[in-house]
Amino acid sequence: MPPDVFFRRRRLQSLLFFAVLSGLTYGSIVITQFDVVQGIVAVPRAFVWAVANFIPDERAWSRLPRILEKLQETVLVSIAASTIAALFGLGLALLGANTTRPHPWLSLPARGLASIFRNIDVSVWALILLFSFGQSGFTGFFALFFVTFGFITRVMIETIDEISADSVEALRATGAGYGAIISQSVIPACLPQLISWLLYMIETNIRSATLVGILTGTGIGFLFDLYFKNFSYGSASLVVLVTVVTVILIEMLSNSIRRTIL
Repeated sequence: MPPDVFFRRRRLQSLLFFAVLSGLTYGSIVITQFDVVQGIVAVPRAFVWAVANFIPDERAWSRLPRILEKLQETVLVSIAASTIAALFGLGLALLGANTTRPHPWLSLPARGLASIFRNIDVSVWALILLFSFGQSGFTGFFALFFVTFGFITRVMIETIDEISADSVEALRATGAGYGAIISQSVIPACLPQLISWLLYMIETNIRSATLVGILTGTGIGFLFDLYFKNFSYGSASLVVLVTVVTVILIEMLSNSIRRTIL
């Protein structure tokens, strides 16, 4: 294909894409009756209101011990859900990966199960589990567990399949059993990646646990929802600040650990 025809076709495709995107945007504005001008004008007013109201006051600081207690609960639940899900996810990944699957028929069900758990959002899991466990810590734990389980299973299947099969074949040639191959070759090779993804999911789950707490009435999310609905904006802002600082500190710790193990 001549270069001028190729670039003309690419330019036409780009124009068509932006035309479709503009049409969808305009159609959405018309259907929802969204006032673009009012929306833009409201942004500065919203910013001024947030600065004036979301400032921790003396009453908010007096609630700091209670906030830290709930934050600790949220962090521990996130770590527990992520760690246990990683163990189960690694087990299912060993059954689904092409390198380690005991039978080819196990690969498709394992990958399908991981996709189901991974593609359902944590907030949807929380709403589903509310029917079984109500507003309790179990709801938040299992919501985080299911999403982490699906994600870890998927990434570990890909990680195991990317590992060189030389060491696996060498152990098989010596007559090593399935358990020896997994413990002596596969797990040591993929353990750094597993730890890295586990740390990433802990960071993600701490952020997600705030939303889950609002839905389930537990953890730091419950306090934010309580203070906000009671118009205690100073206390609600302190919850946000403490959560942000915690996430940043954990991210810094995770990055340090990743640099060490990778």
